This record gives sequence, structure tokens and C-alpha cells, in this order.
Amino acid sequence: MKILIAGGVAAGTKIAAKLKREDQNAEVLILNKGKDISYAGCGLPYYVGGVIKTRDELVVNTPEAFMALTGAEVRTGVEVTAVDRSEKRVTAKDLDSGEIFTEPYDKLVIATGAHPFVPQCEGLDLENVFFMRTPDDADALRKQVDAGGIKRAVVAGGGLIGLEVAENLADRGVKTSVIDFAPHVLSELLDPEMSEYVENAMADVGIMPFTNVALEGISGNGRVEKILTSRRPMKADAVVLAMGFRPNTEFLEGTGLEMHRGTLLVDGHMQTNDPDIYAAGDCALVTNRTTGRRQWSAMGSTANIAGRLAAAYIAGSEPNASYPGVLGTGIAKLPGTNIARTGLTEKAAREAGYDVETVITAADDKAHYYPGAGSFLTKMICDRKTHRLLGLQVLGKGAVDKMADIAVTAISLGARLEDLQSADFAYTPPFSTAIHPFALTVNVLLNKLSGKLETFTPAEYAAGAAEGWEIIDCSIQPSIKGAPYLDLTKINGPAEGYAPESRLLLVCSKGKRAYLVQNRLKFYGYTNTRVLEGGTLFNTRFAEE
Repeated sequence: MKILIAGGVAAGTKIAAKLKREDQNAEVLILNKGKDISYAGCGLPYYVGGVIKTRDELVVNTPEAFMALTGAEVRTGVEVTAVDRSEKRVTAKDLDSGEIFTEPYDKLVIATGAHPFVPQCEGLDLENVFFMRTPDDADALRKQVDAGGIKRAVVAGGGLIGLEVAENLADRGVKTSVIDFAPHVLSELLDPEMSEYVENAMADVGIMPFTNVALEGISGNGRVEKILTSRRPMKADAVVLAMGFRPNTEFLEGTGLEMHRGTLLVDGHMQTNDPDIYAAGDCALVTNRTTGRRQWSAMGSTANIAGRLAAAYIAGSEPNASYPGVLGTGIAKLPGTNIARTGLTEKAAREAGYDVETVITAADDKAHYYPGAGSFLTKMICDRKTHRLLGLQVLGKGAVDKMADIAVTAISLGARLEDLQSADFAYTPPFSTAIHPFALTVNVLLNKLSGKLETFTPAEYAAGAAEGWEIIDCSIQPSIKGAPYLDLTKINGPAEGYAPESRLLLVCSKGKRAYLVQNRLKFYGYTNTRVLEGGTLFNTRFAEE
């Protein structure tokens, strides 16, 4: 059987390697447009920043090494330009010689990936206009930074790649700003209040985010001098266009393969509507594991997982192999904070029809007395009726991946909060707390669901829900300017000066002490108290008031 794979990088090479492991007799051929068949796309910003020292470190495998390791045949510099389904062959072009040729297949895998979105504006031909998709892109930007030719840069695009590039440019001493058309950075990944925290963290380290701003053009005399936006011009020596990606599937128009906005529709076997054609990676549209709805997941992790399952199915070694879908898991080291997320956002959960409850907690990421201890700011989302965990977003300077990975496992298994409440999580001071921050957040959410904890979320507070409520400082020591102070340890009866029906907004640094005050006040008959979730640590605007 001849399996032809159009494209390499993550999905294409994974499929080829797995196919040859399952059946050494299989004829596996990769036709790849670029010269690099397997490179670390997610590492490109860190090469720009000098964290990854050499370009060679980005290359996972050369064509020669890959062929020797796997037994698959690789031809680089070859672009597949057409597919003839009836004849089961592709047309391809050798980009060096210009030769046009055809190649037959028994099974075809499309793993052509995606290309950066190119805005329709003037100035794209100027020197120092960069994209960030291939090692060549990263190499070009780094060389200009190394040469000292870039002192001020604008990154157009507030997604993960854009923010990672911004951080690495700033670390190299480049004054960097980020513009994004959306109301917030990471608007597809995080709920607005979490995105706003990221924006504040960026500003704190000198990277200014400008949202609700559209790129309208680039001007300069031969090279970039100004970025023209919907708000005002911005001086810059360079612009990095990180405005998302578009699937490389234009060559499939007219083939009858089912597509949505350029992505190929596939089933759990990564099979298209043609039983002999499969797709994986950034050119394929998978499903969301929770909702069953279609979802694009342009992630190397998705490409590898889906690619492996597709290869096992094609080879016949795992006939029941089926990809259950993505959760939208993502993680990044960003300016001022790390972020991780998985599952549904609050907005997506409501749109999917769930009866949503959320909570935001601020918890130690390891024993508070251990050097380097910090905090996790966590938003947990569940279904109010079933208590099923639906999503998690976490910010902090520590190992946010452990929080997200617990949630991935829980959501994948359909866990309820009660299933996680007493889980035996790992604990020792350098790594965690005796009550794990994930379990702490579960407990707080369960308290909220039961009515033991009554709160205003940061989003509710920002929207004015606490208007008319008196702010009460419940910190260990008075810390909120102009607010009356209640000391938890001295509340042994009704609070002097406050009637039982008084509307009191209880605030401390993280929310825990405010909850303890609320609990005690309830015992003494107070019926209108609320705790501000996340405390002043999360509600940075509140802390500044």
C-alpha cells in the first residue's frame, strides 16, 4: 500500500513515522513544500529572544535523518498543487527545477498546515516587516535584532505567538507594543477579566497592549518607520505580523472534499468524506470533546495526537482508534505571567447551553514560606446542576501546567467537583501546598454552589454590581485606603456600627480571610455580605482605588 503525505512538520512526520513502525512494508512518501520537514514552531519566539541559541536546535529532524530513522521517503522543495480523486493521484511541482509531475497513491494524507494571515494594507514590502511561522522567519527577525537595527517594534496580534514574540523582543532590549483588533488580548482563549489581568501584567513589565485597535498600514522610506492604526500612528523600526493563520488548502478547491472556512472536515479517524483521503494538523477541523461541536486546533500537540491515531487506523493496527476531540488546552510563558487554560470558557459554556457557575481564587502555588513561592490566580467553570467540571484558566509565575493538566484529565473523564475534592495530590513545600491549589479552588466553588460562600465575581464588580455596598477591609492588617477595617480575630458578636441587614462587600488580599469574616458574620445574623473573589491580588484596579 502506498501512502502519500502532503506536508511534514508535526502531523505529516508523525503519521509517516507511526505508519512505518506499524508496517515496514508500507510505501510512505512525504512531499513537503519547505526544506525543513520537522521543526519546533512553538520555539521560534525563544530563538528570537536568544533563549534557544542556534537555529539547528529548532530543527527536530533533517530529511536525511528522518528517512534513516523511519524508512519513509522524503522529498522537500515539492509543492502539491492538485488532487485527482478519481485517478487517485496528486499533481506536484518541484520548486527548484519547476518540473510538474504526478504521483499516485492508495491513501492520501493532507498535512499541509497553515500560513500566516496577510493583512490587506500598504507597506508589506518594506524592510523589517516580519511573520513568525518558520525558522527562516525567526532567523530574519533575530538577525536584525542582533545587528542592533531594531530599537522599537510593534507586534500586530495579541494571540499566544504574538505575546511570546513581544516578551522575547522586550528581553532583548527592544521597546515593544502589541496591537489587537479584539477587545482584549487572548480573547479566544480567556474570559475578559483574565485577559485584562494579562494586559496589566504586560504593562507592568513595559510591554504596552493596545486593544480595539486595527492595523491600517505600514509606512517608511524603504524600511518600517511608522505603523498606521485605527487609533493613531506608532513609531517603530519593525512590525511582526502575528494575526493568526489560514489553512493551506487552496489547492483543494473543486475536489469535492468537504471543508469549512478552508479547513478539512474529518471524523474521529481523521478521515475526510473521501475514504482514501485523511487530514491532520492545522489544515483539519476536529471537534470539541465536551460539546461535540467543530473546533479548529492549530496546536502541535493536536497534530501529533491526531496524526498518531490516523496512522494507526490507516495501518489497520488499531481499527477502533478514534480521536475524541480537543479541549482547547493551551499554555504559554507571557510577559509578566504564565497562563494555562483548558476546557470551555465561561462564555463558551453558556453558549453551549450549560447552567454555568464560576469562581476565581488566589492561592499559593507552593508553601508560602518556601523561597520563590508565588500565587495561582485560577478561574474554574462548572455546570451548576451536575457539578461537572467544564473549564479552567490559571495565571501565575509558577508551574501553571500542573493545574491545567489536572483539569484536562478531569474534564476528559467527565469528573464532578466532588470526584476531585479529596484527590490525593502530590505535596511537598518546594512543589505545592498541603491543600493543593486545585483542590482549594474546587472547595471554594463547592462552597459557592452550596451558598456557604456568597460573592461578587471580578466581572460583576467591574460591571457595577457592588454599587451601594460598603467596602470592608478584612485583610490581616489594614491595607485598603479609606475603607473601614474588620479584624477577624476580634469578631465575637455583632460588628459595631453595622446592622444585620447592612450590605457589606468584604475584601482582603486573596479572598480567604474575607470568607472567614463572612462566615462569622453570618453566624451573628448578617444576611447581606459578599466576598470579592480573587481579592486585591486579582482585582488590580480595585487595589489602586
